[in-house]
This record gives sequence, C-alpha cells and structure tokens, in this order.
Amino acid sequence: MSVHHIHLIGATSDAPATFLAEEVGEECCLICTHGNLSVEGKASDFFEALCLVRLELEKHRLIPFCYGASLNVYPSGMARDMSAGLKAYKLRDGRHARSEDLVEIFEQGPDAYRARSLCNERTSMSGYLLRGFNWSANADPQRRAAASPRMLRSGCLQR
Repeated sequence: MSVHHIHLIGATSDAPATFLAEEVGEECCLICTHGNLSVEGKASDFFEALCLVRLELEKHRLIPFCYGASLNVYPSGMARDMSAGLKAYKLRDGRHARSEDLVEIFEQGPDAYRARSLCNERTSMSGYLLRGFNWSANADPQRRAAASPRMLRSGCLQR
C-alpha cells in the first residue's frame, strides 16, 4: 500500500487529500479522503482508478493537483502494464514521448496542466490523438488513420 498527499483544487481547506493506493489481487484500489469526504475507485490499473475517483470528486467540484489529473499526461499501454498505471508520459505536440517524459501520476509539478474536468480532459486528449499523436509529418496517412481509433478506445478515453 502507498500513501500520497495531494492538494485538491476547489477545496475550502488547505489540507491535502490522502490517496491510499493498494493492489488487491488483479484490482487496483484507490481511496481518497479529504475531511468527511471519502471516494473510492477500483480498476485494472491505478490511472483508471484515479479517473474513477476524479469523476466522484468532480461532483464536489474538486480536482486533484497531480500529474495523473493533468491535461497533458497519459500512460502508454506499456506504462500501464509495467507500472500498474502508476507512471504516465507528459505529452508534447510535435515530438515523441521520451523516457524523461515519464512521471509518477501522484506527483505534483509546475508543468501539470489541470483539466477543468475529466470530460474536458477526454475531449482534449481525443483532439490530441486525432491530430496525430506522436506522428511525424512524413507518416503514412493510412497507417495514421488506422491507429487513431484504436488509441481513442484505450484507457480513460472509454466511456
């Protein structure tokens, strides 16, 4: 089990929320507590569990300030498999993700761009993927078109 203290944007208190992350069998469980509020998410990886917790927090107008809730951070399939979704890439227009772009989803940093909501983040990520995520200007258009729908169906982009 790991414990993470993360500030919530929109909270009336300066005290950070506590996120407890634990793998139970094949399931990744995440519990967020802040004052009297307790929210839980269970999924196949911690990034998806964080997405579920975020959906519940949004009902209270709260957004975690961490890379996992950042508009420009998303895990690759390999990052989800190898780290149970605890690591993701900071995405940048016009260049491939590199190892130095890999961040812990519960960490905070000045380059975390907060999304107003998970729906807002999904919309932005869908646009990013449709623009040709990590494709060079010389990429084969047929290959690009075939890959984009598959990428859109992955992870938090599912509804």
